Amino acid sequence: MTIHSDQSSLPAEPRIDARWLRRFRQRLRSWYRKHARTLPWRTDPDPYRVWISEIMLQQTQVATVVDYYHRFLKRFPDLNTLAEADEQEVLRLWEGLGYYRRARQLHRAAIEIVKQHDGVFSSDRASLLALPGIGRYTAGAILSIAFGQREPILEANTIRLLSRLLLLREETTRSDSQRRLWELAELLLPAKELGSFNQALMELGSLVCTPQNPACYECPIQEICPAFEQGLQETIPVMAAKQAITAVREAAVIIRDKSRVLLRQCSPQERWAGLWDFPRFEIRHQRGQALARELQENVFQLTGLQVATSDCLKVIKHSVTRYRITLSCYQGQLVSPDASKDELADRAQWVPITELEDYPLSVTGRKICQDLLT
Repeated sequence: MTIHSDQSSLPAEPRIDARWLRRFRQRLRSWYRKHARTLPWRTDPDPYRVWISEIMLQQTQVATVVDYYHRFLKRFPDLNTLAEADEQEVLRLWEGLGYYRRARQLHRAAIEIVKQHDGVFSSDRASLLALPGIGRYTAGAILSIAFGQREPILEANTIRLLSRLLLLREETTRSDSQRRLWELAELLLPAKELGSFNQALMELGSLVCTPQNPACYECPIQEICPAFEQGLQETIPVMAAKQAITAVREAAVIIRDKSRVLLRQCSPQERWAGLWDFPRFEIRHQRGQALARELQENVFQLTGLQVATSDCLKVIKHSVTRYRITLSCYQGQLVSPDASKDELADRAQWVPITELEDYPLSVTGRKICQDLLT
């Protein structure tokens, strides 16, 4: 496989031949045997366990995933258990891991596998790709690791590693770049032990071929790495320009009625769809009567309750994707003693404080519970 460059002023792109492939595979395998981390999903490459781990690992660090993986598998040891569960319980166990769409799709996929495949994980690529939340990478990981099939994988760590092997000088998200990366991922595959080889690629990218300051002098393929030879390991891969950071001001209102507190379930169109939170919304004003009216109007719109608000109790700053959010927390008092009997808006619900642990909350919602309701 020879990669031709359209930019003659740049270093020639690498030639990948049979000899190079043999050296690459031998060195990678030898390194992996010595340096592979002991991870819970590697001890039993069951397709269900591989699937759970791969979904959890999307955009999430390994160190974060391990404890979640153990808790999730303890409660949902197999497909049938997961399919029979309530989505709220699935979200509760996922709480804090982020990207909650993954959990909802995981649950829906489990239901489909039980209904359409009698609870048996398919080894057919097309069947896997038809499931919610399973794309080409996840299908390739399941098929290669759990079933030993010749399927390439492409995720953050291998994209970086393969980009350096290709001397890829274009953004990795471009369609042509993706095509070339997938082609190389497939070309690198050996004839056997496909699962461990793919895991070795990911491990090398994660531990050695890192985004900044890659540990090239510890890398088993340093001598045959085109990026190291050309001194381009710090400039490849070419990343897309980062999105501008948007500052957002929001308010959360904590409304208590004796031993109960008001929660609201986020709609499918909202940031934390399916999770529960205190009435929360974006605000324009910062102080005074204008802010008080804004808080009152938004709470009524979301919950159907008339409340008065006190001074700000706490400010929580956090980030979600490209948003930097300043969340101001206020105590809300019911306007009249009978207000708690008013008809609540859809998605709003009075919850006993002692039962808050059972509800899946956003990270900030859980923090408010811990800081303000104890």
